[in-house]
This record gives sequence, structure tokens and C-alpha cells, in this order.
Amino acid sequence: MQNLAHSDKRKSEIVKACRALYKKMNFKEITIKEISEYTSFSRPSIYNYFETKESIFLEIFREEYALWCADMENIIAKYKKLTVKSFSEKLALTLENRPTLLKLLSMNLYDLEENCSLYDLTLFKREYKRALDTVEKLLLVYFPAMTKVETNRFIYIFFPFMFGLYPYANATNKQKDAMVAAGINFPKKTVYDFAYQAIYLLLNNKKGGGK
Repeated sequence: MQNLAHSDKRKSEIVKACRALYKKMNFKEITIKEISEYTSFSRPSIYNYFETKESIFLEIFREEYALWCADMENIIAKYKKLTVKSFSEKLALTLENRPTLLKLLSMNLYDLEENCSLYDLTLFKREYKRALDTVEKLLLVYFPAMTKVETNRFIYIFFPFMFGLYPYANATNKQKDAMVAAGINFPKKTVYDFAYQAIYLLLNNKKGGGK
């Protein structure tokens, strides 16, 4: 039991170091060597806990989905009823609070899933399924009149939509300059702005959508 706790602590240290690097470096720049320099042990030691760099990032991804699910569960715990507007505001805010989740979705998901073990990918997909189930639970709680078809329609438009949120809300200066030069009127909106609008429109296009 003590060895398991020690192992979890070591894994947590590695994940924390990788998170810190991801805030200032892109995925391709980060190496196991770079990660080891942010921890208390050597590069070879990291392989005792994670087979690849991608496995470490998938662990971050799993944590992000778990935190997002907890935020959504808190909505259910606090509010018995919500209008479409209030629901859209609160669900959008949960995404505004998860920039790392959105960044991983938009920038690195394909590479991570292609370069990890089936075991690690399965663990990740279980957390992803939990997120799908939690969104469905939210819809059932606050919009019980929605049919299964309407619920599925919301989920399978909303989740793919999330893939594009981060780059739209976090354009680089170079991207902004290029859009200006190309004559593109790029909207200055946050993750919250984009998410709120999408959620609100999806719910008001369903049967029985409230105000």
C-alpha cells in the first residue's frame, strides 16, 4: 500500500512538471529530458512510470476531463432548475475554466492517441465517456422534455465543436496579423463567448426550448 502511494506521488510529480512545461512550450518541444529537469529524479526513472511522453499527456488529459466533470456535477448540486440562458452561461463557464483541456483537444489529440499504448488510450477514453455521460445527465436534469434524439444531437454537435474552441479564442499575434492582411474580420471573443452562443443556439433549436 505504501509502495502504491509512493508510485502515485512520483507519477503526480511527473504530470505536474509536464503541465508546467505545457504552459510555455508546445507539445513537440517537450521531451522526457525536459520533464525530468522539472522533477526530482532522472530521465530513465520516468520510464518506470510512463512508457512515453504521450502517456504523460494523456494522464493530464484524463485529469482535465475529470475536473470538467466535477465542475458540471457542481452545477447539478447547486441548482434544481435552470433556464436555457442560465444553463448556457454555466456550462460555458466550465469550459472557460479548462484551457488546458481545450488546448489538448485542439492541438494534440491525434498525436497523443496515435503514439500511446492501447491500455493508456482505453483509460483515457473511459474518462472521455464520463464527460459524455455527464453532459447527457445535465440535459436530462434541466431539460427533461428533450428526447433521446435531441439529446444525442446536442452531444454530437457540441463535443466536435469543442475541438475548435481554443484556437478561435487564442489566436496568436502572427495569426491575427495574417487575418488583418487577408481582410478577415476576426471576432474578438473568449472561450466563454463562443461556448455560450453555441450552447444557447443548440438548446433553442430543440423542441420545447426555454428562454
